[in-house]
Amino acid sequence: MRTFYHDNLPGDCRLPHDSGQVLSPSHLTQLGVLYYNFPPSSSTSSAQIEDLAKTRHYVNRDEITVSPAAMGSVYEDKIKMFYDEHMHEDEEIRYILKGTGYFDVRDVQDQWIRIEVEEGDLLILPPGIYHRFTVNQDNYINAMRLFRTEPKWTALNRGQDTDANKLREEYLKLRPQGFPDQMS
Repeated sequence: MRTFYHDNLPGDCRLPHDSGQVLSPSHLTQLGVLYYNFPPSSSTSSAQIEDLAKTRHYVNRDEITVSPAAMGSVYEDKIKMFYDEHMHEDEEIRYILKGTGYFDVRDVQDQWIRIEVEEGDLLILPPGIYHRFTVNQDNYINAMRLFRTEPKWTALNRGQDTDANKLREEYLKLRPQGFPDQMS
């Protein structure tokens, strides 16, 4: 994982958009974003995923492949949809099995922080955080998604209604104080 401020320059979202301002993982922790690395080739990665799932009460999972080959004619539309700024009312958990991509999250000054993820990286985004996702120029990522309930993916695009969402407001209250390592 590599973390840096997004350069906010126009251009394809799949480009690095690296401002050159590298950030430490503690910046993510302050935003409630949790990071783990479990290399899929490791003999212990399955047990580590199972332990994390048990600790955090993830009872379901699925796999998603984001690529032109896997998605066909809807690929470009999906990339645009994933890149629309949004939040979820549940944690978003992604364990990268293959490929590379970018999660962008908003910091406390509403600036974009870009998180480059690759094989073995696992991110947990808290409910209420504004974010977006894209693959890199290789146009391929394969990820496991973990869920506390039935698999679902409901994006609430940023706007007045979403800004007033109860979980968004709760997120904003927690953010300045910092987040515990393990949210229930």
